[in-house]
Amino acid sequence: MTYFTHSLPTRLHRLLKNDQQQHLCGGLKGIEKESLRLGKNGLIAQTTHPIALGSALTHPSITTDYSEALIELITPAFSDINESLNYLRNIHQVVYAHLDEEILLGASMPCGIDGDLSIPIATYGTSNIGRMKHVYRHGLWHRYGRTMQAIAGIHFNYSVPEALWPQLHALEESALSLDEYRAAAYFGLTRNFQRIGWLILYLFGASPAICKNFFKSRPELMAQFEEFDAGTLYHPYATSLRMSDIGYKSKNQANLRIDYNSLTGYVDSLTQAISTPYPDYEKIGVNVDGVYQQLNANILQIENEFYSTMRPKQIINSGEKPTIALKKRGVRYVEMRSLDLDIFDPIGIDVDKSRFIEALLLTCLLNDSPKQSDLDHKINNTNQLAVANQGRKPGLMLNKGEQNILLTDWATEILNSMQIVCEILDNTDETKPYSVALDKQRAVVNNPDLTPAARILAEMTESKIPYARFALNKSREHAEHFKASTLASNLQQTFTDMAKQSIAKQHDIERMPQVPFEQFLSDYFSQT
Repeated sequence: MTYFTHSLPTRLHRLLKNDQQQHLCGGLKGIEKESLRLGKNGLIAQTTHPIALGSALTHPSITTDYSEALIELITPAFSDINESLNYLRNIHQVVYAHLDEEILLGASMPCGIDGDLSIPIATYGTSNIGRMKHVYRHGLWHRYGRTMQAIAGIHFNYSVPEALWPQLHALEESALSLDEYRAAAYFGLTRNFQRIGWLILYLFGASPAICKNFFKSRPELMAQFEEFDAGTLYHPYATSLRMSDIGYKSKNQANLRIDYNSLTGYVDSLTQAISTPYPDYEKIGVNVDGVYQQLNANILQIENEFYSTMRPKQIINSGEKPTIALKKRGVRYVEMRSLDLDIFDPIGIDVDKSRFIEALLLTCLLNDSPKQSDLDHKINNTNQLAVANQGRKPGLMLNKGEQNILLTDWATEILNSMQIVCEILDNTDETKPYSVALDKQRAVVNNPDLTPAARILAEMTESKIPYARFALNKSREHAEHFKASTLASNLQQTFTDMAKQSIAKQHDIERMPQVPFEQFLSDYFSQT
C-alpha cells in the first residue's frame, strides 16, 4: 500500500512539469468556531441566545450549535486566510458587545456544567424547520447525553482552487467527467487525511485535562483517568481528550462503516444508516404522548449525527438533505473537524496554524490515496485514539500500514512532504509565510513540550490551579481583549443590519403555512 514518501507525488510532478503549480494557490478557507457562553459566576449560561445577535435559525454568521449557550461563529470563505481570521475577530467583537457580563469559554472541554440538565437545548422558533433542529438535538440528548454536546471545537472549511481542477483533469487524461473527477479527488484527500489526521491532534490538541463535573452524568468514565487535583482529571501525555473515546462516540457508531472510497458509496452508506432502525433507539420512541423525543429511531437521525474528522460537503438549499446536495451537485469543499480551540488565542485559531492546515490538506490531495478497507478504518481510529490520549508520550509508536513507526518519525515524514507545497503557496511573498508556519511545527514535533496540551498542563502545574480555573482565567483575558477595542462604525452597522434581517427572515418563515410536523419530516426524509 502506498503512503506518504519523500518522492514527489505524481499529481504534483505533472503540475510542476507543465508549470501549472500556481493553481494550487488561492483555495477558499472558512472557519466555524463553537464557544460555550458562561455567566458571571463561571457556570454555563441559562440565558437565551441574545436577541441583539439576531436569529440563530437564519443568521449566516452567528448561530447556536447544540445548546442555547453554545454559540457558533461562522465566517464566509476567503482565498486570503487573513480575511477569514479578521472576519472571525469582528464577529467576536460583535458578540462581546451584547454579552453583558457573560464570557465565551476559550477551551474545548466544558467547564461550569452541573450534569445534563444544566445544559439548555437550543431552540429555533415555531416553524417546522426550526422545530426539526430542536427535536434533532433532543434526540442527541437521549442517545448520547447533553454533556458531550457541550464540547466545543473549530471546523476548518477548505475548497480546492477551482482553476486547479481542469488542469489536473487534463494532465491526468481522466476518463471521468470533470465533476466526477473532482468528487473522486476530494474523497482521496479525505482518505489521506483520515490516515494522517492524528498529526492535527498532536500539534494543536489543547484538551489534555477535564473538569470532574464533566462526568457527573457518566461517573463510570472517571476511572480511566488520573487525578491532577481535586477538581481535575487528565492523562499525563494527552493531547486532545475532546477527540478521544469520551467524546462524541457511541456503540452503534463504532460499528458503522461509512464508505469514503467514492461519492456514491458515501451517500449510499450514510443513507442506509439514516434509514436503518436501531433497537436501543426504538425503545426511546419517537412521538411519545404527542412529544417528539427524536426525529426517528434509526442508527442516525440525520447525516450530521455521524461523527467524523472530515466531511466532504456541498452547499445545501433550504430544507435539502446534505446527501441529496452531494448526490446532485458533487463535493464543493471539505470540513476538517478535529481542531480544538486554541486557548492561547482570543479567537481560538491563528494564521500560522491555518496556513499549515491548508498546506496539509493540499498535500493530502496531491498524494496517491489507496481505497480504504475495514482494517484501514480500524488502524486510523486506533492511531487517533493513541495520539489523543498519549500523543506526547516518549517513544509512542503508531501503525503505518503493516509496520509500526515512531510518531515523531512519521510526523517528520509528513512535514517533509509538505515542504514543496509550502514553497509553492509562498508564491512571490518574500516572507515565505507557509514555510515559516511549517518550520514552527517542525519545532513542535521535535519538542512535545511546545504543544498546546503540554503548555496548558505546565501552566496549571506552575500556578497550582485546576483546569476550570485555568480555562476561566484565560477566557476572561480574552473577554478583556475584545472589550478593550471597538468595532468600526460601518462594520457595527453591517452586523446590526444582518441581525435585523435574520429576525425578519425567521418571522417570514414562521408566517408561511406549515404542514403538520409529521408530514414535514416524512417529506424531508423521502427526498431523492
